[in-house]
Amino acid sequence: MALRHDQGIVLRGYPFGEADRVVVLLSPNHGKLRTVAKGVRKTKSRFGGRLEPFTHVDVVLYEGRNLDTVTQVSVIEAYPRLRGDLDKVLAAGTMVEVVDAVAQENEGSHRAFLLLQRGLSALETGPLHDDIVPAYLLKAAEVVGIAPALTACAACGSSDGLDRFSLSAGGVLCPQCRSGGAYALRSGLVGYLAGLVASDLSSLPPVDPVLSKDAAGLVRRFLEYHLDRLLASLAAMDV
Repeated sequence: MALRHDQGIVLRGYPFGEADRVVVLLSPNHGKLRTVAKGVRKTKSRFGGRLEPFTHVDVVLYEGRNLDTVTQVSVIEAYPRLRGDLDKVLAAGTMVEVVDAVAQENEGSHRAFLLLQRGLSALETGPLHDDIVPAYLLKAAEVVGIAPALTACAACGSSDGLDRFSLSAGGVLCPQCRSGGAYALRSGLVGYLAGLVASDLSSLPPVDPVLSKDAAGLVRRFLEYHLDRLLASLAAMDV
């Protein structure tokens, strides 16, 4: 057993025993970490509110057989403006839920960590962009290797007539490859989605109210299909 330093973003926590809490972190070097914060549920806990969800922290961990114990914690970024806006909190909750679903324990998650960090920073520093959640989800799909095909037919590679989208095929389809379960796409939606993928989360393209709603619904269905789970935070956002 030994002490080690690490950093991470707090994904969630839950009670453990009478006064402790299990805190789940996303570490860039070690993936998803399940740690124990001793006495954190007591009024006079030395950790205070430093282990709340979305907080980017530096920690010292005592390595245990099953769970590491948090012995020291300092805040790198608390994202206070994000926390003061309910809509931003819901958006951040979606970002965290997706990362929690795809990150593995004891596996490096550098790209996922950086994506989550950029997403939280965009929520903290700017106004809430209507497309930040679908843009984040598309980028998260790319990080884990399930990005939808948007510029060429997912079945044959053709770039002509891409007006259908198949969840099972993994993206857009041309007229020759259309399948019975494919969605018909509104004109301009494929380019709109591609624009979200290509843009930084802090500087997304202007919102098209009609295409934005379609994009959010399609990306949600795509992620839920390929992750094989419902995203509860998106239901709360009515996406």
